[in-house]
Amino acid sequence: QVRLVESGGGLVQAGGSLRLSCAASGRIFSRYAMGWFRQAPGKERQFVAAIDWTGGGTSYADSVRGRFTISRDNAKNTVYLQMNSLKPEDTAVYYCAADSSRYATSPIEVDYESWGQGTQVTVSS
Repeated sequence: QVRLVESGGGLVQAGGSLRLSCAASGRIFSRYAMGWFRQAPGKERQFVAAIDWTGGGTSYADSVRGRFTISRDNAKNTVYLQMNSLKPEDTAVYYCAADSSRYATSPIEVDYESWGQGTQVTVSS
C-alpha cells in the first residue's frame, strides 16, 4: 500500500479558495490513480474527483465540476485539489485515496486501497 498524508485544509469564507495537497510515500506513486472524497458530519463519504496516473484523465462529481480541479505531480509524489468558489455545503473532511488501477478515475469508494487521515475544510457563510 501507499501511505497518504493530506494537508491544506482550513477555514475560508464562501466564495474563497483552498488548495489541498496529498503527499504519497511507500510505493511508486505513478502506479496509482488518485481520488479525493469528502465526508460531512452525519453524512456518508462521497466522491469528489479522481485522476489517472498520467494526469490526463479526470472525473468530477457534479456538485464540484467547474469549481474544483484535480491535478498531480508524479515527480513530487503529490496530488492536489484546487477548490474555488467554495460554498458552505463544501464543508467536510476531505480524504485522498489511491487506486492501483492506474487508468481508472473511479467514483467508487471500495475501488481505492489506501486512504489518508483526512483534512478539515470549513466554509463559512
